[in-house]
Amino acid sequence: MSKPQVGIIMGSKSDLPVMQEAIKFLEEQEIPHEVSIVSAHRTPHRMVKYAEEARKRGIKVIVAGAGGAAHLPGMVASLTSLPVIGVPIKSSNSIDGWDSVLSILQMPGGVPVATVALDGAKNAGILAAQILGATDKVIAKKLDAYKKELKEKVEESAEQVENYGYRGNKIGFGS
Repeated sequence: MSKPQVGIIMGSKSDLPVMQEAIKFLEEQEIPHEVSIVSAHRTPHRMVKYAEEARKRGIKVIVAGAGGAAHLPGMVASLTSLPVIGVPIKSSNSIDGWDSVLSILQMPGGVPVATVALDGAKNAGILAAQILGATDKVIAKKLDAYKKELKEKVEESAEQVENYGYRGNKIGFGS
């Protein structure tokens, strides 16, 4: 695999099952990436070093997942001018995930963090690819094919439902 373009970081190993969705998407799209655990609270020096050196290593987008107080995405965004995508994670010490969502979403002016849905790591992977695809024609072409596939799946489902003549809840499809 060539030099990583996307850095995927998370606050602890327990975040990996959620973050695996971003990893999987990037692997499917053949986008080089790296994965690490970087805790804003337990390893702040590691976090600073990661954020400050990411660009030098060729990273172009950082996807940062965190639960609970979820400071990792915002703190990393404060240390780099690279785009940071935050993934709020519903963790064991979370208040139904709302603490994580708000910690990542409510950033002060000048320190933006693109925020996806709670446990929405797949969308973070897709957004990272779209950011890269803005200037990389190969990635853009793969994303266009992915979006076309999504559209075709919905159209196929719609056709199946319409042909079946589903009329549940008084919604009529087909004739």
